[in-house]
Amino acid sequence: MNKYKIIAHIENDFKTKFGVPRQSGLCNSLTSKIIFEPEFRVKEAFRGLEKYSHIWLLWQFSKSIDKEWTPTVRPPKLGGNKRMGVFATRSPFRPNNIGISSVELCKIEFNKEYGVILYVKGADLMNNTPIIDIKPYLPYTDCHADATGGFALQNTDGCLKVDFKKEFLDMIPTEKKKGLIEILSNDPRPGYQDDENRIYKMEFDNFEIHFFVKSNTLTVCSIIELS
Repeated sequence: MNKYKIIAHIENDFKTKFGVPRQSGLCNSLTSKIIFEPEFRVKEAFRGLEKYSHIWLLWQFSKSIDKEWTPTVRPPKLGGNKRMGVFATRSPFRPNNIGISSVELCKIEFNKEYGVILYVKGADLMNNTPIIDIKPYLPYTDCHADATGGFALQNTDGCLKVDFKKEFLDMIPTEKKKGLIEILSNDPRPGYQDDENRIYKMEFDNFEIHFFVKSNTLTVCSIIELS
């Protein structure tokens, strides 16, 4: 069997796993860039892609390459206490460490340095995640209005109110403020953590965001600009 090739990497503001949206499409206010490897910077390979509004990204769980797969896992959605079959989840600890995400294709750029750059929204990938393939999203076959969501629909998270003082919000670049608030309102904490006395830390862009959650309100208590 041929080993798949890494064709590209994604660039965005999610420097660590903590804070990355749980699924694609949950945070559509931030833009990510897909930078291709030199072998695949061929303009003809993208001919016709501009006709599509969305694409599928097939990518590698690069942080779990050296970890063994397990037949059952503990989904955070179920509090981290109940085991489900790995094939009934999107756990990274799989026989083949491959993820899939549907994203909005915003722009295709051609330039001298990188050849082709794709700008997408709604990605749930950490910065520098390897991408192994791209396919067009076909609404007439890929969208199933009557599909069921299994246990993933249980314990759905409601949006949190975000208390973000102006002095902290002013530190964030204007074009990224809405996206950051969107991430925080969707509760970036693991599903099994609900400690009102804990201060959480999340890296975003060049900042470390400190926050706590009480009574359905997420309060940003400090921001540190990283060097």
